[in-house]
Amino acid sequence: MEEQVRGTAAPEQLSYISSIGYQVVFDDTLAKLASFIQTANYTKILILTDRNTNIHCLPVMLEAMPGFDGYDIIEVDDGEENKNIDFCVGVWKMMLDFGADRQSLLINLGGGVVTDMGGFAASTFKRGIDFIQVPTTLLSQVDASVGGKTGIDLDHVKNIIGTFTQPKAVFISTKFLDTLDQRQLVSGFAEVIKHGLIFDRDFYERIKASDASRLSAADIHHSVSIKNEVVTQDPTEKGLRKILNFGHTIGHAIEGYSLAHDARPLLHGEAIAVGMICEAYLAHRINGLTKEALDDIVHTFRTHFPDYAYHNAIYDELVTLMKNDKKNIGDRIGFALLNRIGQCDIDVFVPHELIRESLDFYRILIAE
Repeated sequence: MEEQVRGTAAPEQLSYISSIGYQVVFDDTLAKLASFIQTANYTKILILTDRNTNIHCLPVMLEAMPGFDGYDIIEVDDGEENKNIDFCVGVWKMMLDFGADRQSLLINLGGGVVTDMGGFAASTFKRGIDFIQVPTTLLSQVDASVGGKTGIDLDHVKNIIGTFTQPKAVFISTKFLDTLDQRQLVSGFAEVIKHGLIFDRDFYERIKASDASRLSAADIHHSVSIKNEVVTQDPTEKGLRKILNFGHTIGHAIEGYSLAHDARPLLHGEAIAVGMICEAYLAHRINGLTKEALDDIVHTFRTHFPDYAYHNAIYDELVTLMKNDKKNIGDRIGFALLNRIGQCDIDVFVPHELIRESLDFYRILIAE
């Protein structure tokens, strides 16, 4: 029977991935994290959490680190809507109140909101202090915590303010996934699928019939390895790293719209799933992706993710959000588009009328 994502990894699966000046450490016991803290010589240790991770994940981490004390907790509200400059100012003020200096360490314990915002807060506080990532969601383990992107949102534009700053290390434990509900697990699964679509067809073919709760520790390791290989070759997104944005031009706009208007906003992976269907359609229309591949991608995402209904009256707002995307040049909206499953092109600029056509494709598809 395939090992469950919530189980303990076998010893041979405890491994390291060397990245750009740091290591991604896979260790369900968190012993390597404890060793890192014990041997470091920091003047102060701060732990950034949100309300959920403070309750459910901090005890898991502390249990693995007996005798660890002398730390201070900074807690923020959970949710993407709180990943903004106002909350970041609150984090900086707490760091000042706790007496953090340039020899301090910030441990970001949480999902993508915590690792993104915490990395940004650390990279800018007193012109930069050390931080480590301890991702607690599937999404943050396979995506947000790896690669050195930090950031916050501005006016519902995703990650528009941020830096490229590498952590000292990333520590991944599947123990934290026991604390997640199914919706959070499924959200993270979107990025796992994406890694296969853009870089590894065999991986995509293997996992597309699985589901988030049945991913093995080896699957998570492989997904992280794909992202790490890409970002190691292109740390500051001048070329290859842009393939990681497949589904994100439209997906981020959908996510921003949902945050602004929906009582129960979409999670990141749910919005990116919509974006990958729309952008797969664009890839079929203008970038050589076959109809069979498009149909396969549509089936995969609609099998695992809920449909998101919208009206064509929102298109202008979505396009406005896309115009603020970081991948754009001038007034041209940039995309990373598949040319086949497992291979992706970058810097594909798409006319607004085709973007609207892709939004029509999804809207009509789920209405049938």
